[in-house]
Amino acid sequence: MGRFAEYRPAGDTAYISSEYQRYEGGPVPPLLDVKNLATYFYTPEGVVKAVDGVSYDLEEGETLGLVGESGCGKSVSALSVMGLIPWPPGRVVSGEILFQGEDLRKYDTQEMRKIRGKEISMVFQEPMTSLNPVLTIGRQLTETMELHLKLSKAAAAARAVEMLQKVGIPDAERRLTQYPHQFSGGMRQRVMIAMALSCDPKLLIADEPTTALDVTIQAQVLEVMQGLCREFGTALIIITHNLGVVARYADRVNVMYAGRIIERSSAREVYGNPHHPYTLGLLHSVPRLDEPRRTKLDPIEGQPPDLATLTGACAFLPRCRYAVEKCAEYPPLVSVGENHVAACWEWPKLGTKAMTKA
Repeated sequence: MGRFAEYRPAGDTAYISSEYQRYEGGPVPPLLDVKNLATYFYTPEGVVKAVDGVSYDLEEGETLGLVGESGCGKSVSALSVMGLIPWPPGRVVSGEILFQGEDLRKYDTQEMRKIRGKEISMVFQEPMTSLNPVLTIGRQLTETMELHLKLSKAAAAARAVEMLQKVGIPDAERRLTQYPHQFSGGMRQRVMIAMALSCDPKLLIADEPTTALDVTIQAQVLEVMQGLCREFGTALIIITHNLGVVARYADRVNVMYAGRIIERSSAREVYGNPHHPYTLGLLHSVPRLDEPRRTKLDPIEGQPPDLATLTGACAFLPRCRYAVEKCAEYPPLVSVGENHVAACWEWPKLGTKAMTKA
């Protein structure tokens, strides 16, 4: 048995690829279908390929984890979906972003404004950069609903109270009259979740939503967010470097490195049977409660590559202990199991027997 073979995710939703899901009319189209997405930033130092040929899909009501180190392209891929890449210096240069069958890349600025907040919402890492410090929480909540749902001020205010109560903020009516600085970090993030879900979107993207919070508050905020997404039937993309978050909340996982997805499967498979050296390294570099206290961690050596100077070789090559001559050529994503793909020439070496620490 491998070191991670006993992993069991908290959720009970099994991963079934969209091509196998059926209804009377044929295949069920995914809610979100990103195909060969490439987003580049043009800088004096060169072209930074922040996202380079990324593809993934998301079913209605599903939770998808995007995991990887800082700078791997997780947030840029989400901002690309939202149409929030600033030009200059960034631009989505190719690919399709199909949301409910419509390519969002073909939408103009005005059309995307109608989508953002109503159909697709986003919770950012630091709420103080998203909340307006000179407007009350109530005004910021009601403004969104008045714009997208066409509610009256009274109806929007009632909905705002309801949403604050749902995210666990006590004395909601009074809190609506307060300003962002009067809330703690955890409460501000709850406000952001309430705001993001107030218009009942089909998709919520949470970009490192708990990074600035302590561990106890992190768990509370994540439970609130996923609980409400389940209540509303909202699909959720969690962007994080925290493998524990992905293990507990995601149905499926995409592991990203240097602008590309290098492994994809169900959370159970990725944790129990990783087939890419980077995924394995991430798992070995974090402490586990079921190990002795003084168990030595096994960090990934080296640093992530400069995305402006990538070659045709595997981007993980300089840090990989499994590297061979073939790795001078970038590996494609290949099937390594049922609904499990990885981009590694040496993936057969990373089976269960190879997963114990050296």
